Amino acid sequence: MTTPADNNILSPDAQVSITGRNVEVPEHFAERVKSKLAKIERLDPTLTFFHVELQHEPNPRREAHADRIQITATGKGHIARAEAKEDSFYAALETALGKMERSLRKVKERRSISRSGHRAPLGAGEVAAEMVAEANKAQDQVGEFDVDPYENLVKDVTPGQIVRTKEHAAVPMTVDDALSEMELVGHDFYLFINEENGRPSVVYRRHAFDYGLISLTEEKK
Repeated sequence: MTTPADNNILSPDAQVSITGRNVEVPEHFAERVKSKLAKIERLDPTLTFFHVELQHEPNPRREAHADRIQITATGKGHIARAEAKEDSFYAALETALGKMERSLRKVKERRSISRSGHRAPLGAGEVAAEMVAEANKAQDQVGEFDVDPYENLVKDVTPGQIVRTKEHAAVPMTVDDALSEMELVGHDFYLFINEENGRPSVVYRRHAFDYGLISLTEEKK
């Protein structure tokens, strides 16, 4: 019989790695992290490895968001990631866990809707002009995270230059799988190879539960 205390215990198969960049991780905080991750594991039992990274950013201008936590959970063929910056690691932990929990619940709901047939995943591209309009609107709304995360890590950089590149395996997948991957990593877009037509494609977040799809085609001469 499961007791309330059991809900705060990770399964024997779960592995947790906690590291600190320029900070030490107290034992009591590590135990708190593990007990909180038990809820994430219950939401998705396939997630069996958790890596939690703590980093303090000594920037007086960002004192309210100086403590950063990133949680990366990996399982059978998929990954979930969330991060947060707050004025304490305890607050950042709660915020990051909340983000990851919402992402997992959203993916579960999407898959449920897809299986029931009440709402099919989007399968058509959105008009490019609409994306430009939304991007322009977003530029006028500056939020707490609308800052350069690499400001203190890159020196002598000319504004507007590429300061980071990233590559990932181009494994063909369905649009629905790409949407799920986007939700799990907490991004607003996801680049993938469309399994249906072999084209490079991008799914992106629009409003509420709505998404868009953009695909590349060869120009006909």
